[in-house]
Amino acid sequence: MKRSPINFVVGIVLMLIFVALLFCFQVRQTEVAIVTTFQKPSRNRTEPGLYFKLPWPIQTVYKLDKRIQNFESRYEETLTKDGRNLLITIYAGWSVADPIVFFQTFLNGSMTEAERSLEGLLRSRKNEVVGQHPFNHFISTTEQELKFAEIEREMLDKVQAEARKNYGIEVRFVGIKRLGLPESITQKVFDRMQAERQRLVQQLQGEGESRASEIRSAAERDRDKLLASAQAEATRIRGQGDAEAAKAFAVFQQNPELAILLMKLNALELSLKERTTLILDQRTPPFDLLNALPSSTPK
Repeated sequence: MKRSPINFVVGIVLMLIFVALLFCFQVRQTEVAIVTTFQKPSRNRTEPGLYFKLPWPIQTVYKLDKRIQNFESRYEETLTKDGRNLLITIYAGWSVADPIVFFQTFLNGSMTEAERSLEGLLRSRKNEVVGQHPFNHFISTTEQELKFAEIEREMLDKVQAEARKNYGIEVRFVGIKRLGLPESITQKVFDRMQAERQRLVQQLQGEGESRASEIRSAAERDRDKLLASAQAEATRIRGQGDAEAAKAFAVFQQNPELAILLMKLNALELSLKERTTLILDQRTPPFDLLNALPSSTPK
């Protein structure tokens, strides 16, 4: 029986695929590949692409995830420098930095074993760093006493070099996620924080009262200065008025009749300034001047 051309082509294609699977492997963007020769690491490939290999059992390809892995420790007690207990949870981000060291350290590059070893390393360095800092670097009512950034940096520095050298792991960041107090010391800490707050309140009240006293003193000085200035001005004006009055009085003394006439005319002008109907005795000053005016009726 003759084979059809289609079946022949399909067979060739399948054979090529089989050969490609035996002699080639692909590395994706998120992967790093370890190639072993007779179960010993011989090379690694970190860039994405298609690569050549010898068929099993000569060479075998193991692939690892090179993305950043997240890790979070357990919530456990740690002793500070001044003998206080703290409950701390830390988090970390890590990735495979040296594929060969990582593969040799952990069975076939097991991520679970790597995380277990990293947890022990982080716990040890966390206890070491926390033990070098007093309690108020973690919990305090004064912001300047808190040292979270410095503590996280110290933990990262202590973990990074050791993790890369021994495990082939790059620890990217370390941080404190959760911080608490054991029930046995919580009330004592609250009492101390309350006392610190009360001292702060008293300090602020004292500063406020001092400032208020300064403001009142300044206001009283300004008031006294303004009153003194006003009194001086009033005294000056009264002096000028007395001087003018003395001049006018001297003139009136020289001619009393003229002074009386001028006063009557001024009073008459003021009383007749508005349209007014007056019923009065013509002999009453200053209206007696009206009797002295010449009559306008011809005789």
